[in-house]
Amino acid sequence: MAAPAKTAAPKAAPKKAPAPKASAKAATASTGKGAGTNAAVDIQPILNQQNHAPAPTQRYGTVSQRLPIGLDEATRQKSVTMLNQLLADTITLRDMYKKHHWQVVGPTFYQLHLLYDKHYEEQATLVDTIAERIQILGGVAVAMAHDVAELTSLPRIPRDREEAPIQVSRLLSAHQSILKNCHDYAKKADDSGDDGTNDLIVSDLMRTNEMQVWFVSEHVVDSPLTRAE
Repeated sequence: MAAPAKTAAPKAAPKKAPAPKASAKAATASTGKGAGTNAAVDIQPILNQQNHAPAPTQRYGTVSQRLPIGLDEATRQKSVTMLNQLLADTITLRDMYKKHHWQVVGPTFYQLHLLYDKHYEEQATLVDTIAERIQILGGVAVAMAHDVAELTSLPRIPRDREEAPIQVSRLLSAHQSILKNCHDYAKKADDSGDDGTNDLIVSDLMRTNEMQVWFVSEHVVDSPLTRAE
């Protein structure tokens, strides 16, 4: 009698090769661009958001009541409109001073070069002061050059270099225009009860511009330079 056939032993399943470790590059890609191995942090700036921007947080020409300063919306709106006009004119005058600072020539070059730059710095301080007051009132301050150019009441000046007396005359005319608005706006702010805006216009804008008019105008006084008659 033949011996029974032996049952073949089951073959062991082949061992699976270990999965390859993810490279640092792959880990970075899976956890956020630039985040490395920390998925909670992404240090890659999110660029070009302005291309699909939502509605602005506040539109120019409006006021919001973010600060409880005791003034109603109509009063704040009126003050913001006046201050934005003064801001546009002050930015323009500030830049006029810098233009003349660069381009001045002649025997009074040194004195005017320094004076123009000093007045430029003082006008730059006024720009910040006005803009901050607009923000306090809940408004939006005009800022960009193209918007300032549209809003300013000061006439556009040529790109050319001009003689010092012409520069001085242009500056004095600009100061006079701003000061006329200051007198008008200060009274309106006082009448509406906006004492803060009234104080800014009188204490900062009017006094600074009047002082600058004094210093600039003395350069066009017809007076003897060498001897008294």
